[in-house]
Amino acid sequence: MKKNFTLTVFEKASVCRHFENEVFKRVSNREINFPVYLSAGQEYAPATIAGIVERKKIKPLIFGQHRGHSIYLSFGGNIVKLIKELKGKKDGCTYGMGGSLSIHSNEINMFGHDGFMGSNACIGTGACFSSKKPTIIFIGDAALEEDYVLASLSWVSKKKLPILFVVDDNNYAVLTKKDDRRDWKAKELAKAFKITSFDLKDDPKKIYNNINKYLFKKPMLINIHTNRIFWHAGAGKDKEKIFDRYLQQKKLLGKRGEIIDKKIGKKIKLLWEKS
Repeated sequence: MKKNFTLTVFEKASVCRHFENEVFKRVSNREINFPVYLSAGQEYAPATIAGIVERKKIKPLIFGQHRGHSIYLSFGGNIVKLIKELKGKKDGCTYGMGGSLSIHSNEINMFGHDGFMGSNACIGTGACFSSKKPTIIFIGDAALEEDYVLASLSWVSKKKLPILFVVDDNNYAVLTKKDDRRDWKAKELAKAFKITSFDLKDDPKKIYNNINKYLFKKPMLINIHTNRIFWHAGAGKDKEKIFDRYLQQKKLLGKRGEIIDKKIGKKIKLLWEKS
């Protein structure tokens, strides 16, 4: 994995992190009064996958669930339109009606979520089956337990569709841990359906090395272990001390990481003030 790719992913992740920090401030100050699902701490999964897709010059169909801000931003969604969406303005990315949960953008082929946990899996599967276009479906570790998600995996395997399932695994279904919900792992489940699968931390190098070669050439599922910084919904913190991939990558990049972080942070803050 080349250094310029590492920088590209960090820049994407930096946009996501600073965006979410600004949203957090506004939820805390009650400037935003509807449910908000923040992706801070989990931005490296979509940022890395978006970086891989860009290198391949592929524009896939994208089906995200809640906590979709980082998906939208990583794949090139218009920042100003997302800001306006969260401010409830009619010129937001979903006309001020989708809010944080149902982010939609024709420009990047991202389709809004309807609110039913995991329903984007079967909708995305149907869209891929009918169009045969490369497709990425982002779900959480709890959504993977839904019956229609399991049926979707079965169909994807049977028809050998060009789909990548990304399981954003933060170990929680709101507040309930995986060990209290099930005794199987995502990788084992995918293997049972004869789908190539990987179980990885949100390390960009490992994600790149595992999925780059066969991406969209066959069905794949990648379970990415992440840590959410804020509550399932709203403005609050689960824990004060968690592993933070963004801060780790920033430290590895040294002075260059500091410069990028500061520059993007200033830009995002200004966009929020002007929009």
